[in-house]
Amino acid sequence: MPAPLPATSAGHQRVDVSRAVIDFYAQRGFRAAWTNKSDVAQLLKRLNDTQADGLDPRDFRIDELARAQTSMQTTAPTPAQRATFDIAASHTYITALLQLRRGKVDPSRLELQWNFDPVDIDPREDVKAFFAAIDAHDVARAFNQAPPQEAIYGRLREGLAQLRRVRDTGGWPQIAAGQVLKPGVTDASVAALRARLTAGGYLNEPTATPTDYDETVAAAVKKFQAEQYLPVDGVVGATTLAALNVPIEARIDQVRVNMERARWLLYKLQGTFVIVDIAGYKVAFYRDGKAIWRSRVQVGKPFRSTPVFQSQITYITFNPTWTVPPTILVKDILPKILKDPHYLDAHLIRAIDRQGAVVDPSTIDWHNPRGITLRQDAGPDNSLGQVVIRFPNDYSIYLHDTPHRDLFAQSRRATSSGCIRVENPLQLVELLFNDPVHWNSAAIQAQLANGKTENITLPVKVPVLLAYWTVDLSIDGRVTFKPDVYGHDLAVLRALNLPSERSVLDLQRVGGPAVAARQNK
Repeated sequence: MPAPLPATSAGHQRVDVSRAVIDFYAQRGFRAAWTNKSDVAQLLKRLNDTQADGLDPRDFRIDELARAQTSMQTTAPTPAQRATFDIAASHTYITALLQLRRGKVDPSRLELQWNFDPVDIDPREDVKAFFAAIDAHDVARAFNQAPPQEAIYGRLREGLAQLRRVRDTGGWPQIAAGQVLKPGVTDASVAALRARLTAGGYLNEPTATPTDYDETVAAAVKKFQAEQYLPVDGVVGATTLAALNVPIEARIDQVRVNMERARWLLYKLQGTFVIVDIAGYKVAFYRDGKAIWRSRVQVGKPFRSTPVFQSQITYITFNPTWTVPPTILVKDILPKILKDPHYLDAHLIRAIDRQGAVVDPSTIDWHNPRGITLRQDAGPDNSLGQVVIRFPNDYSIYLHDTPHRDLFAQSRRATSSGCIRVENPLQLVELLFNDPVHWNSAAIQAQLANGKTENITLPVKVPVLLAYWTVDLSIDGRVTFKPDVYGHDLAVLRALNLPSERSVLDLQRVGGPAVAARQNK
């Protein structure tokens, strides 16, 4: 039996590539693996092609590997030199394939709450398959199969290639700040605006009057604004201008960041599940891998951001009460109570002591309300609305209804204290129960009508994923861009741009001479 390949972390499944490579040679009796020139040529080509996936081929030290191969072909290499090259090729090969398969960056180092690691997918099995492809002389197939195979990933790759083509043909112009551009305006800046919209895929036809802001330009601007989660008014003010003037290289990096996130997460998007797109302010229900329902959501404000994690929806609370979290009590509610002594009564909020007894608010020192919990009665004005969708987590996060329905009309909806407010929660509840006889729409309304606070367990737990993406895919195939509402992209980009942790040809540490010695016994 081959020895098991080592993983470096139980928390985030990562393979110790150097150990895996040494075990690979031990299992094959220390025979060289890269003796076929065609295999090496495939490897070098496919390493260079990783740029299409947003990786940097220079990270794999391709030039050094190619020079080492050429040197061995023109001079008589020592056994140690042959072994060092062979191990370098294997190490580089596995490193690149694992980055394509699972991502280069370890997300658990960026997100403390990260828990998306699959329990049923072992990356060490991927490594075994990758090594098997060497013996099958099918290196190209291993590279083709390593990245996510879902259509969304392919469309991101196409979007990245298109942005690079635009960059390589001059990019898109910067639009000078000045007067507000709107329908009826004639200005030299409109010509730059037209060129920018054309480069971004929003305008297709040239015009004889490039300085005129006509209805065609206004329609293109509105489309751009909608995709950017901006107010859609067809006017290029300061905010829209700033979005238009984001450099194309920054947009390329934004796609690269989200392709990395795709490598982390796409394997999770199978079967039946709920996914919250935090930066996109939306939620979707998937059955058999297909989205059958979508709705708008409100997520946490930047200083109370909604965390990224996965869990399983286990039960529904109908007619919920709301226990005010300590942070909201201190930062939000107490200032209102001190300003208005009748605030609690007006909002049907009760003060409860440590023994669970209701306390008269007028007897409490609200400058130092120790041992007091606030609980809002169930009802139409309850902060959680009519229903809460619950799943275990360490952050007191859940999906819920809300009386603040007017906020769904806003383009950018980072308005909550961390939980996810759902625009049409009862539709989602019906899908979660998936029982058209006992839990159809009428039965749900009857449950709400009795007014009782009650928890109902789902017959089947449903996975829920709270994910963060800052790109969208339009219906016409273009990559579009969301605001990075929590500023998460920069940390991913910095990590993505760092060199791999181990130099590919600095292989004294991974056993080149040792393997050579064994090969010559």
